[in-house]
Amino acid sequence: MESRLEVEQVIKILQQDLPTLFEKDISYDIYTQDIYFQDPVNKFKYKFNYRIIFWTLRFHARLFFTEIYFDVHEVYQSATDIITAKWTVRGVLRVPWKARMFFNGYSTYKLNANNLIYEHIDTWDRKPSEILQQFWQKGEKSTWKSEA
Repeated sequence: MESRLEVEQVIKILQQDLPTLFEKDISYDIYTQDIYFQDPVNKFKYKFNYRIIFWTLRFHARLFFTEIYFDVHEVYQSATDIITAKWTVRGVLRVPWKARMFFNGYSTYKLNANNLIYEHIDTWDRKPSEILQQFWQKGEKSTWKSEA
């Protein structure tokens, strides 16, 4: 039996988890067992796979980047059963030319009757191929500016 959460609790947990998702694991108590996830490169179902995607993000962050950030701009209830999180991913690749990666996006979380997340859809502001092209560009000395 699933316990019922308040929407505000779910928002608070997301606000705590998301900024550090490249450094440490997130809380899985706010998700259903059959959570569905989709972003421009992945699509799967079930909490076991959801846990793997976050482990993979942390692993690749350490392997491919000298710096990587998940900047959360806002997390809010956008409809009765929907939470939206707006964010920016930015990083410096572990290559001699210190290429910088940067893209904005938002996550849409759908809630069931117990306010547990059963669907997580990520939308990016550009295609994965355009993000990958950044890997070949020489890094700038200037600081990043979030566009969100």
